Amino acid sequence: MSQREEFRIETPESVAADPDAIEVTRMWWSKNEPVMSIMPAFNDPAKYGEMLAQAARHMGHAYAVRKGVDERTAYFRILEGMNAVIKADNVQTVTEPFKTNSLKEASQ
Repeated sequence: MSQREEFRIETPESVAADPDAIEVTRMWWSKNEPVMSIMPAFNDPAKYGEMLAQAARHMGHAYAVRKGVDERTAYFRILEGMNAVIKADNVQTVTEPFKTNSLKEASQ
């Protein structure tokens, strides 16, 4: 996978400096669909929902800063997209084979 500079995301310095920080989601848009690698790190799944809600707010801000879209408008469009998927009855979870060496690398 090559990443064009305009789409490259850096790890925030505050996260890199936090020995207790955990990564819970990586997401890509690939072959016209979302692809993600996830780690259910919280005991209560509601915490993950809170994280997604905050991500929607932050993404609305990002659209305002980087694309010139009104922040509130962008946020509500994001919520519309989320609601469409939540209401859909055709969303399937597809898993790829799990690589055991990924766990080894993560624990080192």
